[in-house]
Amino acid sequence: MAATDWLPQRLEWFQDLRFGFFMHWGPYSQWGCIESWPLVPADPWARPDDLQPWVERGRDIVRFQRDYFALSKTFNPTKFDPATWAAIAKAAGCQYVCFTTKHHDGFSMFDTRQTDYRVTHPDCPFSKHPKANVAKEVFDAFRAQGLAIAVYFSKSDWHCPWYWSRDFPIRDRNPNYDTAQHPEIWAKFQQFVYNQIEELMTGYGKVDILWLDGGQVRPPKQDIQMPRIAAMARRHQPGLLIVDRTVGGKYENYRTPEQEVPDTPPDFAWESCLTMGDQWSFKPNDKYKSARRLIHLLVDIVSKGGNFLMNVGPQPDGELPAEAVKRLREMGEWLAVNGEAIYGTRAIAPCKEGRVCYTRKGDTVYAIHLCEEGQEGPPKQIVLGTLRPAPGSKVHMLGVKEPLAWRLQGGGAVVDIPAAAIERPPCHHAFAIKLDHGAADWGRRGT
Repeated sequence: MAATDWLPQRLEWFQDLRFGFFMHWGPYSQWGCIESWPLVPADPWARPDDLQPWVERGRDIVRFQRDYFALSKTFNPTKFDPATWAAIAKAAGCQYVCFTTKHHDGFSMFDTRQTDYRVTHPDCPFSKHPKANVAKEVFDAFRAQGLAIAVYFSKSDWHCPWYWSRDFPIRDRNPNYDTAQHPEIWAKFQQFVYNQIEELMTGYGKVDILWLDGGQVRPPKQDIQMPRIAAMARRHQPGLLIVDRTVGGKYENYRTPEQEVPDTPPDFAWESCLTMGDQWSFKPNDKYKSARRLIHLLVDIVSKGGNFLMNVGPQPDGELPAEAVKRLREMGEWLAVNGEAIYGTRAIAPCKEGRVCYTRKGDTVYAIHLCEEGQEGPPKQIVLGTLRPAPGSKVHMLGVKEPLAWRLQGGGAVVDIPAAAIERPPCHHAFAIKLDHGAADWGRRGT
Protein backbone atom coordinates (compact mmCIF):
# COMPACT_ATOMS: atom_id res chain seq x y z
CA MET A 1 0.00 0.00 0.00
CA ALA A 2 1.34 3.43 -0.93
CA ALA A 3 2.18 5.76 1.93
CA THR A 4 -0.49 8.29 0.88
CA ASP A 5 -3.35 6.01 -0.20
CA TRP A 6 -5.39 7.75 2.50
CA LEU A 7 -4.91 11.18 0.90
CA PRO A 8 -7.98 11.25 -1.39
CA GLN A 9 -10.23 10.42 1.55
CA ARG A 10 -8.67 13.14 3.67
CA LEU A 11 -9.11 15.66 0.87
CA GLU A 12 -12.79 14.72 0.68
CA TRP A 13 -12.99 15.37 4.44
CA PHE A 14 -11.30 18.74 3.95
CA GLN A 15 -13.66 19.73 1.15
CA ASP A 16 -16.65 18.93 3.36
CA LEU A 17 -15.60 21.65 5.83
CA ARG A 18 -16.09 24.56 3.40
CA PHE A 19 -15.64 27.43 5.90
CA GLY A 20 -12.56 28.17 7.99
CA PHE A 21 -11.36 30.90 10.36
CA PHE A 22 -7.89 32.38 9.80
CA MET A 23 -6.03 34.57 12.31
CA HIS A 24 -2.80 36.54 11.80
CA TRP A 25 -1.61 37.63 15.23
CA GLY A 26 1.66 38.64 16.81
CA PRO A 27 3.52 41.61 18.34
CA TYR A 28 3.10 43.51 15.04
CA SER A 29 -0.55 44.06 15.98
CA GLN A 30 0.67 46.78 18.37
CA TRP A 31 1.71 48.92 15.40
CA GLY A 32 -1.32 48.10 13.28
CA CYS A 33 1.07 47.51 10.40
CA ILE A 34 1.25 44.75 7.83
CA GLU A 35 2.71 41.63 9.41
CA SER A 36 6.42 40.93 8.78
CA TRP A 37 6.71 42.43 5.30
CA PRO A 38 7.75 45.96 6.37
CA LEU A 39 11.06 44.41 7.49
CA VAL A 40 12.09 43.68 3.89
CA PRO A 41 14.10 46.51 2.30
CA ALA A 42 13.00 45.45 -1.19
CA ASP A 43 9.29 45.73 -0.30
CA PRO A 44 8.49 49.43 0.22
CA TRP A 45 4.79 48.72 -0.48
CA ALA A 46 4.63 47.34 3.06
CA ARG A 47 5.86 50.66 4.51
CA PRO A 48 3.41 53.25 3.15
CA ASP A 49 4.36 56.87 3.66
CA ASP A 50 1.56 57.35 6.18
CA LEU A 51 2.56 54.37 8.38
CA GLN A 52 3.15 56.10 11.70
CA PRO A 53 5.91 53.80 13.03
CA TRP A 54 7.77 54.30 9.74
CA VAL A 55 7.37 58.07 9.84
CA GLU A 56 8.41 58.25 13.52
CA ARG A 57 11.69 56.50 12.69
CA GLY A 58 12.53 58.92 9.90
CA ARG A 59 11.79 56.25 7.31
CA ASP A 60 15.06 54.63 8.29
CA ILE A 61 14.91 50.87 7.64
CA VAL A 62 17.60 50.00 10.20
CA ARG A 63 15.79 51.84 13.01
CA PHE A 64 12.49 50.39 11.87
CA GLN A 65 13.80 46.81 11.87
CA ARG A 66 15.37 47.26 15.30
CA ASP A 67 12.17 48.55 16.87
CA TYR A 68 9.93 46.08 15.05
CA PHE A 69 11.91 43.15 16.43
CA ALA A 70 11.72 44.76 19.89
CA LEU A 71 7.89 44.74 19.85
CA SER A 72 8.06 41.38 21.62
CA LYS A 73 9.19 43.24 24.73
CA THR A 74 5.91 45.17 24.95
CA PHE A 75 3.50 42.47 23.75
CA ASN A 76 1.05 41.87 26.60
CA PRO A 77 -2.45 40.93 25.33
CA THR A 78 -4.06 40.54 28.75
CA LYS A 79 -7.59 40.24 27.26
CA PHE A 80 -6.62 37.12 25.30
CA ASP A 81 -9.38 34.55 25.84
CA PRO A 82 -9.19 31.75 23.27
CA ALA A 83 -12.39 30.15 24.54
CA THR A 84 -14.27 33.29 23.51
CA TRP A 85 -12.58 33.27 20.10
CA ALA A 86 -13.54 29.64 19.59
CA ALA A 87 -17.14 30.20 20.66
CA ILE A 88 -17.46 33.13 18.22
CA ALA A 89 -16.00 31.08 15.36
CA LYS A 90 -18.24 28.12 16.18
CA ALA A 91 -21.33 30.33 16.25
CA ALA A 92 -20.24 31.81 12.90
CA GLY A 93 -20.36 28.34 11.35
CA CYS A 94 -16.60 27.90 10.90
CA GLN A 95 -15.45 24.29 10.70
CA TYR A 96 -11.68 24.73 11.07
CA VAL A 97 -9.15 27.25 12.32
CA CYS A 98 -5.78 28.24 10.89
CA PHE A 99 -3.54 30.17 13.31
CA THR A 100 -0.15 31.80 12.72
CA THR A 101 2.21 29.96 15.05
CA LYS A 102 5.07 31.88 13.40
CA HIS A 103 4.99 34.41 10.58
CA HIS A 104 7.98 35.44 8.44
CA ASP A 105 9.29 37.81 11.12
CA GLY A 106 10.23 34.74 13.15
CA PHE A 107 8.35 35.50 16.37
CA SER A 108 7.04 32.21 17.72
CA MET A 109 3.55 32.32 19.23
CA PHE A 110 4.30 28.99 20.91
CA ASP A 111 6.71 27.68 23.53
CA THR A 112 9.55 26.72 21.22
CA ARG A 113 12.91 25.70 22.63
CA GLN A 114 14.75 26.68 19.44
CA THR A 115 14.86 30.46 19.92
CA ASP A 116 14.44 33.14 22.57
CA TYR A 117 12.29 35.12 20.14
CA ARG A 118 9.05 33.65 21.45
CA VAL A 119 5.96 34.60 23.38
CA THR A 120 7.00 32.51 26.42
CA HIS A 121 10.46 34.08 26.81
CA PRO A 122 10.87 36.22 29.98
CA ASP A 123 11.61 39.27 27.79
CA CYS A 124 7.98 39.19 26.63
CA PRO A 125 5.67 40.52 29.36
CA PHE A 126 2.92 38.10 28.32
CA SER A 127 5.20 35.19 29.25
CA LYS A 128 3.95 35.49 32.83
CA HIS A 129 0.33 34.98 31.80
CA PRO A 130 -1.17 31.52 32.45
CA LYS A 131 -2.15 31.32 28.77
CA ALA A 132 1.24 32.46 27.49
CA ASN A 133 1.69 29.42 25.21
CA VAL A 134 -0.71 31.08 22.80
CA ALA A 135 -0.82 28.47 20.02
CA LYS A 136 -1.54 25.65 22.46
CA GLU A 137 -4.33 27.64 24.10
CA VAL A 138 -5.85 28.49 20.71
CA PHE A 139 -5.73 24.95 19.38
CA ASP A 140 -7.09 23.45 22.62
CA ALA A 141 -9.98 25.93 22.71
CA PHE A 142 -10.99 25.49 19.07
CA ARG A 143 -10.60 21.72 19.22
CA ALA A 144 -12.93 21.71 22.24
CA GLN A 145 -15.55 23.41 20.04
CA GLY A 146 -15.19 20.67 17.44
CA LEU A 147 -13.17 22.66 14.89
CA ALA A 148 -10.35 21.05 12.92
CA ILE A 149 -6.84 22.43 13.45
CA ALA A 150 -4.56 23.94 10.80
CA VAL A 151 -1.09 25.00 11.96
CA TYR A 152 0.22 28.00 9.99
CA PHE A 153 4.01 28.05 9.99
CA SER A 154 6.38 30.21 7.95
CA LYS A 155 9.33 28.32 6.51
CA SER A 156 11.23 31.58 6.12
CA ASP A 157 12.40 33.29 9.31
CA TRP A 158 13.78 36.83 9.13
CA HIS A 159 14.90 36.86 12.75
CA CYS A 160 16.89 33.64 12.56
CA PRO A 161 20.64 34.24 11.99
CA TRP A 162 20.75 31.17 9.75
CA TYR A 163 18.26 32.72 7.32
CA TRP A 164 19.10 36.40 7.52
CA SER A 165 22.73 36.15 8.61
CA ARG A 166 24.20 38.94 10.73
CA ASP A 167 27.31 38.84 8.50
CA PHE A 168 25.69 39.97 5.24
CA PRO A 169 23.44 42.88 4.18
CA ILE A 170 19.70 42.21 4.03
CA ARG A 171 18.04 42.91 0.70
CA ASP A 172 14.90 40.85 0.09
CA ARG A 173 12.78 38.00 1.47
CA ASN A 174 15.41 35.35 0.69
CA PRO A 175 18.50 34.28 2.63
CA ASN A 176 21.05 37.06 2.47
CA TYR A 177 23.85 34.66 1.61
CA ASP A 178 24.47 32.04 -1.07
CA THR A 179 23.27 28.76 0.44
CA ALA A 180 25.49 26.79 -1.95
CA GLN A 181 28.56 28.76 -0.83
CA HIS A 182 27.65 28.48 2.86
CA PRO A 183 26.05 25.03 3.26
CA GLU A 184 27.03 24.89 6.93
CA ILE A 185 24.79 27.90 7.71
CA TRP A 186 21.90 26.55 5.67
CA ALA A 187 22.17 23.13 7.36
CA LYS A 188 21.63 24.84 10.72
CA PHE A 189 18.52 26.52 9.35
CA GLN A 190 17.20 23.23 7.96
CA GLN A 191 17.51 21.64 11.39
CA PHE A 192 16.01 24.69 13.08
CA VAL A 193 12.87 24.47 10.92
CA TYR A 194 12.64 20.70 11.38
CA ASN A 195 12.88 21.06 15.16
CA GLN A 196 10.23 23.76 15.37
CA ILE A 197 7.77 21.81 13.24
CA GLU A 198 8.39 18.70 15.32
CA GLU A 199 7.58 20.69 18.45
CA LEU A 200 4.27 21.75 16.90
CA MET A 201 3.48 18.20 15.78
CA THR A 202 4.13 16.69 19.22
CA GLY A 203 3.10 19.18 21.89
CA TYR A 204 -0.12 20.73 20.61
CA GLY A 205 -2.67 17.94 20.36
CA LYS A 206 -4.29 16.54 17.23
CA VAL A 207 -3.33 18.53 14.13
CA ASP A 208 -5.22 18.13 10.85
CA ILE A 209 -3.34 20.46 8.50
CA LEU A 210 0.23 21.78 8.37
CA TRP A 211 -0.13 25.07 6.45
CA LEU A 212 3.34 26.11 5.33
CA ASP A 213 3.93 29.65 4.06
CA GLY A 214 7.03 31.21 2.53
CA GLY A 215 6.85 29.64 -0.91
CA GLN A 216 10.28 30.94 -1.93
CA VAL A 217 11.76 28.35 0.44
CA ARG A 218 12.06 25.52 -2.09
CA PRO A 219 14.73 23.67 -4.04
CA PRO A 220 17.24 24.22 -5.39
CA LYS A 221 18.52 27.31 -3.57
CA GLN A 222 16.36 26.93 -0.46
CA ASP A 223 15.89 23.19 -0.08
CA ILE A 224 14.27 22.75 3.32
CA GLN A 225 14.19 18.93 3.02
CA MET A 226 10.42 18.60 2.75
CA PRO A 227 10.45 14.76 2.41
CA ARG A 228 12.16 14.55 5.79
CA ILE A 229 9.83 17.11 7.39
CA ALA A 230 6.70 15.46 5.96
CA ALA A 231 7.73 11.98 7.09
CA MET A 232 8.37 13.25 10.61
CA ALA A 233 5.16 15.29 10.78
CA ARG A 234 2.99 12.40 9.57
CA ARG A 235 4.70 9.96 11.91
CA HIS A 236 3.46 12.14 14.77
CA GLN A 237 0.17 13.15 13.10
CA PRO A 238 -1.18 10.31 10.89
CA GLY A 239 -3.44 11.55 8.10
CA LEU A 240 -1.93 15.05 8.21
CA LEU A 241 -2.66 17.23 5.18
CA ILE A 242 0.31 19.39 4.18
CA VAL A 243 0.05 22.62 2.25
CA ASP A 244 3.48 23.66 0.99
CA ARG A 245 2.00 26.80 -0.52
CA THR A 246 2.78 27.71 -4.14
CA VAL A 247 5.52 25.08 -4.39
CA GLY A 248 3.47 22.37 -6.10
CA GLY A 249 4.27 18.68 -6.03
CA LYS A 250 3.41 16.00 -3.50
CA TYR A 251 3.57 18.29 -0.46
CA GLU A 252 1.02 20.81 -1.65
CA ASN A 253 -2.00 18.60 -1.00
CA TYR A 254 -4.42 21.41 -1.83
CA ARG A 255 -3.93 24.89 -3.25
CA THR A 256 -4.60 28.22 -1.57
CA PRO A 257 -5.24 31.19 -3.87
CA GLU A 258 -4.74 34.36 -1.83
CA GLN A 259 -7.12 37.33 -1.93
CA GLU A 260 -8.79 35.97 -5.06
CA VAL A 261 -11.48 33.54 -6.19
CA PRO A 262 -10.91 31.52 -9.39
CA ASP A 263 -13.19 32.45 -12.28
CA THR A 264 -13.94 28.81 -13.07
CA PRO A 265 -13.93 25.67 -10.91
CA PRO A 266 -10.40 24.25 -10.59
CA ASP A 267 -9.91 20.51 -11.04
CA PHE A 268 -8.11 20.11 -7.69
CA ALA A 269 -8.87 20.64 -4.01
CA TRP A 270 -8.48 24.30 -3.01
CA GLU A 271 -9.31 27.05 -0.55
CA SER A 272 -9.41 30.79 -1.09
CA CYS A 273 -7.85 32.68 1.81
CA LEU A 274 -9.24 36.20 1.98
CA THR A 275 -9.26 38.97 4.56
CA MET A 276 -12.44 40.25 6.15
CA GLY A 277 -10.89 43.71 6.08
CA ASP A 278 -8.11 45.23 3.99
CA GLN A 279 -5.23 43.76 5.95
CA TRP A 280 -4.30 40.32 7.33
CA SER A 281 -3.12 41.65 10.68
CA PHE A 282 -5.03 44.05 12.91
CA LYS A 283 -5.38 47.56 11.55
CA PRO A 284 -7.20 50.33 13.44
CA ASN A 285 -10.33 51.41 11.58
CA ASP A 286 -9.91 48.66 9.01
CA LYS A 287 -12.62 48.56 6.35
CA TYR A 288 -14.46 45.28 6.78
CA LYS A 289 -16.46 43.71 4.00
CA SER A 290 -20.21 43.70 4.61
CA ALA A 291 -21.91 40.53 5.82
CA ARG A 292 -23.64 40.34 2.44
CA ARG A 293 -20.34 40.51 0.60
CA LEU A 294 -18.82 37.82 2.83
CA ILE A 295 -21.81 35.51 2.44
CA HIS A 296 -21.76 35.99 -1.33
CA LEU A 297 -18.04 35.20 -1.35
CA LEU A 298 -18.70 32.02 0.61
CA VAL A 299 -21.43 30.93 -1.80
CA ASP A 300 -19.35 31.78 -4.87
CA ILE A 301 -16.32 29.86 -3.58
CA VAL A 302 -18.30 26.81 -2.51
CA SER A 303 -20.25 26.70 -5.78
CA LYS A 304 -16.88 26.36 -7.52
CA GLY A 305 -15.83 23.53 -5.23
CA GLY A 306 -13.59 25.48 -2.85
CA ASN A 307 -13.32 26.34 0.83
CA PHE A 308 -13.42 29.89 2.19
CA LEU A 309 -10.68 30.55 4.76
CA MET A 310 -11.65 33.96 6.14
CA ASN A 311 -9.09 36.01 8.04
CA VAL A 312 -9.54 38.33 11.02
CA GLY A 313 -6.61 39.97 12.80
CA PRO A 314 -7.02 40.07 16.61
CA GLN A 315 -6.31 43.33 18.42
CA PRO A 316 -3.08 43.85 20.38
CA ASP A 317 -5.04 43.45 23.64
CA GLY A 318 -6.18 39.96 22.60
CA GLU A 319 -9.78 40.68 21.69
CA LEU A 320 -11.34 40.27 18.26
CA PRO A 321 -12.44 43.58 16.74
CA ALA A 322 -16.10 44.30 17.55
CA GLU A 323 -16.97 45.00 13.90
CA ALA A 324 -15.48 41.65 12.85
CA VAL A 325 -17.44 39.85 15.56
CA LYS A 326 -20.63 41.45 14.27
CA ARG A 327 -19.90 40.16 10.76
CA LEU A 328 -19.16 36.69 12.11
CA ARG A 329 -22.45 36.69 13.99
CA GLU A 330 -24.37 37.61 10.83
CA MET A 331 -22.65 34.88 8.85
CA GLY A 332 -23.54 32.38 11.56
CA GLU A 333 -27.18 33.41 11.44
CA TRP A 334 -27.23 32.84 7.68
CA LEU A 335 -25.49 29.48 7.92
CA ALA A 336 -27.86 28.33 10.67
CA VAL A 337 -30.58 28.44 7.99
CA ASN A 338 -28.61 27.55 4.88
CA GLY A 339 -25.68 25.45 6.07
CA GLU A 340 -26.87 22.28 4.36
CA ALA A 341 -26.39 24.03 0.99
CA ILE A 342 -22.76 24.72 1.95
CA TYR A 343 -21.23 22.01 4.14
CA GLY A 344 -20.37 18.72 2.49
CA THR A 345 -21.39 19.95 -0.95
CA ARG A 346 -19.62 19.73 -4.28
CA ALA A 347 -19.75 21.79 -7.48
CA ILE A 348 -22.27 21.13 -10.22
CA ALA A 349 -22.14 22.75 -13.65
CA PRO A 350 -22.87 25.46 -14.57
CA CYS A 351 -21.94 26.60 -11.01
CA LYS A 352 -23.52 30.03 -11.53
CA GLU A 353 -26.18 31.56 -13.78
CA GLY A 354 -26.84 35.24 -13.23
CA ARG A 355 -27.50 35.67 -9.53
CA VAL A 356 -28.02 31.96 -8.85
CA CYS A 357 -25.19 29.70 -7.65
CA TYR A 358 -25.50 25.90 -7.52
CA THR A 359 -24.15 23.27 -5.16
CA ARG A 360 -24.92 19.58 -4.85
CA LYS A 361 -24.88 16.88 -2.21
CA GLY A 362 -25.43 13.43 -3.66
CA ASP A 363 -28.64 13.62 -5.69
CA THR A 364 -29.76 16.84 -4.01
CA VAL A 365 -29.12 20.12 -5.77
CA TYR A 366 -29.21 23.57 -4.15
CA ALA A 367 -29.80 26.83 -6.03
CA ILE A 368 -28.69 29.86 -4.01
CA HIS A 369 -30.03 33.24 -5.09
CA LEU A 370 -27.67 36.13 -4.27
CA CYS A 371 -29.58 39.27 -3.37
CA GLU A 372 -28.94 42.50 -5.21
CA GLU A 373 -27.81 45.56 -3.31
CA GLY A 374 -30.76 46.90 -1.33
CA GLN A 375 -32.80 43.72 -1.71
CA GLU A 376 -33.96 42.37 1.65
CA GLY A 377 -36.36 39.53 0.94
CA PRO A 378 -36.33 36.89 -1.78
CA PRO A 379 -37.71 37.76 -5.23
CA LYS A 380 -41.15 36.58 -6.30
CA GLN A 381 -39.52 34.05 -8.61
CA ILE A 382 -36.16 32.36 -8.81
CA VAL A 383 -35.24 31.26 -12.32
CA LEU A 384 -33.09 28.18 -12.82
CA GLY A 385 -31.62 28.68 -16.25
CA THR A 386 -30.42 25.21 -17.23
CA LEU A 387 -31.04 23.00 -14.19
CA ARG A 388 -34.50 21.68 -13.49
CA PRO A 389 -36.06 19.53 -10.78
CA ALA A 390 -36.63 15.90 -11.69
CA PRO A 391 -40.26 14.97 -12.44
CA GLY A 392 -42.29 14.77 -9.26
CA SER A 393 -39.70 16.58 -7.15
CA LYS A 394 -40.66 18.71 -4.19
CA VAL A 395 -38.84 22.00 -4.03
CA HIS A 396 -38.23 23.87 -0.79
CA MET A 397 -36.62 27.10 0.34
CA LEU A 398 -34.35 26.43 3.30
CA GLY A 399 -35.98 27.90 6.38
CA VAL A 400 -39.48 27.62 4.90
CA LYS A 401 -41.55 24.56 5.78
CA GLU A 402 -44.03 24.44 2.89
CA PRO A 403 -42.92 23.20 -0.53
CA LEU A 404 -42.75 25.73 -3.35
CA ALA A 405 -44.61 25.71 -6.64
CA TRP A 406 -42.44 25.32 -9.71
CA ARG A 407 -42.79 24.82 -13.41
CA LEU A 408 -40.56 24.04 -16.35
CA GLN A 409 -39.33 26.90 -18.48
CA GLY A 410 -37.05 26.39 -21.46
CA GLY A 411 -34.12 24.24 -20.37
CA GLY A 412 -34.68 25.02 -16.70
CA ALA A 413 -37.46 25.96 -14.32
CA VAL A 414 -39.13 28.81 -12.48
CA VAL A 415 -39.70 28.55 -8.73
CA ASP A 416 -42.43 30.71 -7.20
CA ILE A 417 -41.74 32.18 -3.77
CA PRO A 418 -44.82 32.52 -1.52
CA ALA A 419 -45.78 35.94 -0.22
CA ALA A 420 -45.24 34.87 3.39
CA ALA A 421 -41.59 34.03 2.71
CA ILE A 422 -41.11 37.38 0.98
CA GLU A 423 -42.71 39.31 3.84
CA ARG A 424 -41.00 37.28 6.59
CA PRO A 425 -37.84 35.87 5.00
CA PRO A 426 -36.01 33.07 6.83
CA CYS A 427 -32.67 34.89 6.46
CA HIS A 428 -31.00 37.76 4.64
CA HIS A 429 -28.50 38.31 1.82
CA ALA A 430 -29.03 35.02 -0.07
CA PHE A 431 -31.76 32.37 -0.29
CA ALA A 432 -31.24 28.66 -0.95
CA ILE A 433 -33.69 26.50 -2.92
CA LYS A 434 -33.44 22.75 -2.38
CA LEU A 435 -34.25 20.36 -5.24
CA ASP A 436 -34.91 17.24 -3.19
CA HIS A 437 -34.40 14.69 -5.93
CA GLY A 438 -31.72 16.43 -7.90
CA ALA A 439 -31.90 17.80 -11.39
CA ALA A 440 -33.31 15.90 -14.35
CA ASP A 441 -30.01 16.17 -16.22
CA TRP A 442 -27.73 15.88 -13.18
CA GLY A 443 -25.84 12.94 -14.60
CA ARG A 444 -24.81 15.00 -17.62
CA ARG A 445 -23.96 18.17 -15.75
CA GLY A 446 -22.49 16.90 -12.49
CA THR A 447 -18.84 17.74 -11.82
